[in-house]
Amino acid sequence: MDLKEIRGKIDQIDHQLLSLIHRRMEYALQAGKQKTSVNDPSREERILKSLKSRASNPLDSDYIEDLFQGLISKSKNLQEQKLKLVAFQGEHGAWSEIAIQTFGRDMVAIPCLEFADVFAGVANHEFEHGMVPIENSIEGSVHEVNDLLVETDLKIIAEAVIPIHHNLLALPGCDYREIKTVYSHPQALAQCRSFLSRNKLEPRPFYDTAGAARWLAHERQMSAGVIASNLAAELHGLEIIKDHIEDHPDNSTRFVLLSKNEFTGDVDKCTIAFSTQHRVGALFDILGIFASNKINLTRIESRPIRKNPGAFAFLLDFQGSRTDPAVTRALEDIKAHTMMFKNLGFYKEART
Repeated sequence: MDLKEIRGKIDQIDHQLLSLIHRRMEYALQAGKQKTSVNDPSREERILKSLKSRASNPLDSDYIEDLFQGLISKSKNLQEQKLKLVAFQGEHGAWSEIAIQTFGRDMVAIPCLEFADVFAGVANHEFEHGMVPIENSIEGSVHEVNDLLVETDLKIIAEAVIPIHHNLLALPGCDYREIKTVYSHPQALAQCRSFLSRNKLEPRPFYDTAGAARWLAHERQMSAGVIASNLAAELHGLEIIKDHIEDHPDNSTRFVLLSKNEFTGDVDKCTIAFSTQHRVGALFDILGIFASNKINLTRIESRPIRKNPGAFAFLLDFQGSRTDPAVTRALEDIKAHTMMFKNLGFYKEART
């Protein structure tokens, strides 16, 4: 290998090392939620002893001890800060992580494989919050998330509307003319359908946009590209070949922040879930309650109830405060006229 190739390998390893260090710190923070004390000298001693025993030329045991002692010290420092862990589905660089970043630096994004893992982790106190996409302005509802909302006892405490500007990413030094296939989440591929068709690129579905970026960074396929965010490009060491490749410039996704507890601050929006009797006019009667109380609806979604085949639930968003007598009156009336009713939370409406 020449010097350029060697340096390229070093750069690749550095990206992988940084990713692994981030993942180690995330696990340390999760462990901190279950520990009674930040300090555990006996475990630290065992870790360092085991790692030092594996020292080999050119690394000596003293260097290994210094290196990992620094990592352990940083882990304990982070645990002491009592940061809020926020679960999201996908890999680092996903749009859900970008949504989390809008809520402040005291929130640490923790990736989960499935949406169900996000909900379960919050319910089991593994995470303070979860961030999930609920609907996209182009492709519509995220069905799995809405189904989980119907089944959950978690509360929506905030929302964020994030502009979605997709990018075509590739490996550094890639000749864009060699790209034949593009990997990404099915919704991202659908949102860039015209771009892919116009450039004769074959779409390949992947479980996550940022996950596709991570895969490409590891697999090093020069003939492949991925559709993902700027953050995914930065975190996984990829180049942006073309930005803003979405078919619609006003493409955006609405995310909701989940918690075990209700939000107690100022609010002006609410989400509820309910099911009605199977009779003519049942839904019309519910909508009439909102109309008679002059409450503005912003979304209504119908979903089959997975635990009760043949039954359907409605998810409904409306503008209003818990302190508004009209809202209180409407919700009490709705409870009396529905077979199942859940108040999924009052929160502050995102301004776009």
